[in-house]
Amino acid sequence: MLSSITPRKKVQNAWAMYDWANSVYSLVITSTIFPVYFNSVTKGLKADDKVDFFGFEIINTVLYSYSISLSFLIIALISPLLSGIADASGKKLQFMKFFAYLGSLSCVALFFFDGNNLEWGICFSVLASIGYAGSIVFYNAYLPEITTPDKYDLLSAKGFALGYIGSVILLVVNLLMIQFPSFFMISDGGMAARFSFLITGLWWAGFSQIPFRVLPKNPFDKDIKREFLIKGYREIRKVWYEVKGHKVMNRFLASFFFYSMGVQTVMYLAATFGDKELGLPGDQLILTILIIQIVAIAGSYFFAYISKIYGNKISLVIMVLVWVGVCGGAYYVYSVYEFFALAFVVGLVMGGIQSLSRSTFSKLIPGSTTDHASYFSFYDVTEKLAIVLGTFSYGVIEQVTGSMRNSALSLGLFFLVGLGFLLLVTIPKNDFQEH
Repeated sequence: MLSSITPRKKVQNAWAMYDWANSVYSLVITSTIFPVYFNSVTKGLKADDKVDFFGFEIINTVLYSYSISLSFLIIALISPLLSGIADASGKKLQFMKFFAYLGSLSCVALFFFDGNNLEWGICFSVLASIGYAGSIVFYNAYLPEITTPDKYDLLSAKGFALGYIGSVILLVVNLLMIQFPSFFMISDGGMAARFSFLITGLWWAGFSQIPFRVLPKNPFDKDIKREFLIKGYREIRKVWYEVKGHKVMNRFLASFFFYSMGVQTVMYLAATFGDKELGLPGDQLILTILIIQIVAIAGSYFFAYISKIYGNKISLVIMVLVWVGVCGGAYYVYSVYEFFALAFVVGLVMGGIQSLSRSTFSKLIPGSTTDHASYFSFYDVTEKLAIVLGTFSYGVIEQVTGSMRNSALSLGLFFLVGLGFLLLVTIPKNDFQEH
């Protein structure tokens, strides 16, 4: 599968570096600085923090929740066909590049969002999200191609750990810029936040060159023909029927869908919760996310170690139970120190559950197939639809009840349903099993 010229270790390290490259988007744009900046420039414009968006009046935080939902709905609709085309044509790396550049350039465009051009800010935040989510589909699909099943857990954890480390480094720099703008010859904290969007886009595009130069362009030497669009449709249809007949994979995806509704919603809306429900200033919100990221590095490796001893299923069950406790705890959090403590627990299980979910799914893919992008498109579509429904329901519950605490509490139900499906799954421990 790997080129005889490029050493396997070099390819694996280059693959993991894409996590380093793109995770700054996930942290800076979706989790910390952009939502805090968005709230600050849209708060108080009208009663109840409502804003005008293309002529519609809506609460600012609800608009932000819905924008996340829209971006992942779009990628959920198009990624299966794209991945089928990538598998049929051998163009996986080209698709990965396209979405990475779309996302990184959209981050650069957010530099020009100042609150007076709300539509500009929302549209490019949606495009950045599409770019991020789209590139991940093809990035994940490389995992079963560049290592052996017994190494899936550790390599997946390495990728997430590098992502957390890189994003923390950039976030610290951005936080210093916001706190001490004059030292960086920037006019104020708001302008510093906008510069952080610009730097994030450049970081993403720049470090992506490492995997782009090393990852195999067509690892299975597929014959690239002009009719690959039709072949792509046939490819994804073939994999769809295979997935339908794969009972273990179906149950795992059902479990993954429900617990991802909770995990991803917490990731995207934690800062918004701290801002609106606790009134925390921006620097404390960003510190909270830093805690999550740093602890998540250890969490990725810790739960990879647990899975090595007890298997992926036990490790995932433990984490889902902890997540249920997190949702219940969020309802009763009122002080900054309680919020920090909760963030520590979130970080511990966030890195682990993302890393192990990816490697567990890799173990369930039949070893005889070369359609890894198509298989991973079902994994990624499951995650994206979970984000759509999770963030949308979060926004709806806030709009109906007037409190994000009720939204956070409701996430616990998603984890419980996911736990139910997970208990029905038989997951290979370390050795690959053909299905």
